[in-house]
Amino acid sequence: MATTQQTEGNQLSAPRGSGRGWHFAWGALLIATGILAVLMPGIAALATALVFAWLLIFGGGFEIAYAIHTRGSAGFGWKLASGIITLLLGIAILVRPLAGVMSLALLVGGFLFLGGIARLVLASRIRPQRGWGWILADGLFSILLAILIAVAWPQSSIAVIGLLTGFWLLLAGLWRILLRDEPEAHRPAV
Repeated sequence: MATTQQTEGNQLSAPRGSGRGWHFAWGALLIATGILAVLMPGIAALATALVFAWLLIFGGGFEIAYAIHTRGSAGFGWKLASGIITLLLGIAILVRPLAGVMSLALLVGGFLFLGGIARLVLASRIRPQRGWGWILADGLFSILLAILIAVAWPQSSIAVIGLLTGFWLLLAGLWRILLRDEPEAHRPAV
């Protein structure tokens, strides 16, 4: 049973209906999550900090395990130190989530700024495909949000994390839904 179909120029592409339902589901989930974050920015900020803390804790634990596993190779001390620092940072955010939220405000600002630049590049690459303007708007909005985070930090870190991330999720979900039915004729050749 074939899962791909042959196209002109001997290039393989996904079947016509492949993945469109997942694009819609992912977009709808992003929109729903964004609405919840906007309605409850304090909870969204706390949840974001706690998820980030656990990611650091697990990451630090894995780094320590890797360092111990490769203790006979060069750089053991640095690997171990990196793992311990990552683990301690995760524990610190877990114990003091408000400080974590304030730190995350700066990280989210950086993420939104870099993500906005990436979306501007993406929009310029796929222009004039249907929906490219939504990606452009997402990129511009992300950069604007990053600037607002930098200006408002640290006084409004809780609101910034919840609200700005919520709006970003809304736009990201919207353009994914709008582009899910892109006709193959408009797709760039790989």
